[in-house]
Amino acid sequence: MLVLLKTLGVYKAYEKYLSSEIAKGDSPKHVGIILDGNRRWAKLRSIPTWLGHWYGAQLADEVLEWCRELRIKAITLFVLSTENMSRSPEEVQELFRVITDKLNELLTDPRIHAYKVRVKGIGNLAILPKELQDLLAKIEEATKDYDGLYLNIALAYGGRSEIIDVVRKLAARARKGEISPESISEDTIAQNLYTSYLPYPEPDLIIRTSGEERLSGFLLWQSAYSELVFLDVYWPDFRKIDLMRAIRTYQKRARRFGR
Repeated sequence: MLVLLKTLGVYKAYEKYLSSEIAKGDSPKHVGIILDGNRRWAKLRSIPTWLGHWYGAQLADEVLEWCRELRIKAITLFVLSTENMSRSPEEVQELFRVITDKLNELLTDPRIHAYKVRVKGIGNLAILPKELQDLLAKIEEATKDYDGLYLNIALAYGGRSEIIDVVRKLAARARKGEISPESISEDTIAQNLYTSYLPYPEPDLIIRTSGEERLSGFLLWQSAYSELVFLDVYWPDFRKIDLMRAIRTYQKRARRFGR
């Protein structure tokens, strides 16, 4: 017990130190997080894979609180990629069940309404189970007028697929004569991306857990000038101090946007 109290004391002291450090700079307005390492976390503990996903899902509530405290206005969580959908049918069903349970919790969470959190699903949602689509639509409808905090949940998402969707949409408009190919610009594309409704559509900071150092298709267009931070911690073990460390790293970098 004494060791535990000492550990908690050190953690709290470090959290306080980080808080004072990042208070000196500007917080990123939009943070994207690639939630990686659930399966490996479960394997290390010799527990079923679905439990790794379940423990990872429980972090969503805390992350929402942390982001609000740290003055972050938009969060995009990469929960399920299009590539994840090709895993074994058993694991995919487990993922759907965990995601459905968490979305049901969000729907009745009083903090969503108290904090005015707008929740939106982004990705190829049409390939998700009907129950999951309906649940997302219900949450989106209930929170559509909120602007206190924006929570994007990337499901069945792929960055290349998103860009293909934009190209098809613009090609269809060009075929109808609504726009000319010559008029298509970066702004035209940006206005048709899944994140276009956000006040800050491009993430300032992208964090990936698990030690892997790649984006895996996450927000490919939007991340052109994002600061990237890779953390050597599996997602279920992600802590507030990990988020704060990532923000401190972000604040220490000079963002030149190619200039």
